[in-house]
Amino acid sequence: MSLIVIGTLAYDDIETAHAARKGVLGGSATYCAVAASHFTKPRLVGVVGNDFQESDVKKLQASGVDTEGLEVADGKTFRWGGRYEEDWNTRHTTFTDLNVLEHFAPKVPAGQRDSKFVFLANAAPAVQLQALEQVEHPTFVMADTMNLWIDIAREDLTNLLRRVDAIVLNDEEARMLTGESNLIRAAGQVLGMGPKLVVLKKGEHGAFLMGSDVHFSLPAYPVENVVDPTGAGDSFAGGFMGYLTAQNSIDPAHLRKAMLHGTVTASFCVEDFGIGPLAERNADELAARYDDLLGIVTV
Repeated sequence: MSLIVIGTLAYDDIETAHAARKGVLGGSATYCAVAASHFTKPRLVGVVGNDFQESDVKKLQASGVDTEGLEVADGKTFRWGGRYEEDWNTRHTTFTDLNVLEHFAPKVPAGQRDSKFVFLANAAPAVQLQALEQVEHPTFVMADTMNLWIDIAREDLTNLLRRVDAIVLNDEEARMLTGESNLIRAAGQVLGMGPKLVVLKKGEHGAFLMGSDVHFSLPAYPVENVVDPTGAGDSFAGGFMGYLTAQNSIDPAHLRKAMLHGTVTASFCVEDFGIGPLAERNADELAARYDDLLGIVTV
């Protein structure tokens, strides 16, 4: 089975209470694809500028990511800056330079339009829909979004929700989308908008999965030394979607296991800046952490 990941690639400037890095390879699609590559060979669709380093393309390819859908446009790559508070839960965006992303129109290669599993990483809902319309007969589509699109592109987002099988939201986004303060009721309302599944990301407090025939929650993996939480949510999505693609199944048992695999890949992501701590892990290391997490959640 095939997984296609459509979204952003970026260079990030990141500042935490303990360290700072500039020009870190990031972006929603980057983190998701690298996480998914531990389970399958993901196809990556996105745009970068002509300042994008060839060495970074090779890093993605070395991780097992198919970069045929990577478009190089004239201009600079999307750049984002963020600063985290001591508690890691509070993040301030210091700048956003859309650059080539401003006029990005996703182009799914002809040979990849047969992809069965699709992850629409965070982007304008109209762009996500444009990408989805190029995939011929997907089996399972999951989308991510953010509060900005809920605020300024709600109609497009509502249209997207009718077309996807699952949506990823954090607490704030779920409440903003539905007007419900109770997260269980909020998730139920989102299900009524079209998706069959809702994944609620709760950061250091774990994640929650809700659907008509599956309800499942689990804590985050206890990481002793968090260095940079950037990309953790996208890494979770990559582990989740990568596992489902490898199993070619979305039954409740595999969905629960996918939640654990997503939690594991997210836990590696936060241990350093960029994709390195995730890309450099091997199958035995992921399996060991999966078993550790399973021991935490099993009675």
